[in-house]
Amino acid sequence: MADLTRAERLQIMLTQEEVKALDDWRFNMRMSSRAAAVRDLLKRGLQAEGFEIAVAKSRRGQRPSS
Repeated sequence: MADLTRAERLQIMLTQEEVKALDDWRFNMRMSSRAAAVRDLLKRGLQAEGFEIAVAKSRRGQRPSS
């Protein structure tokens, strides 16, 4: 079920190539919408960069200490 507590809206501009890549990835992953695909890719990118996003609010967006 979708998280209905989302309060922020972002607007982004993409090239045709980026939209095609997004749509191809979304189709391959069987994602329900472009927005869901963008959220998933953003989450994956943040995690790959060491950001913990699925933790308590007080730590969101902070890099883990080394």
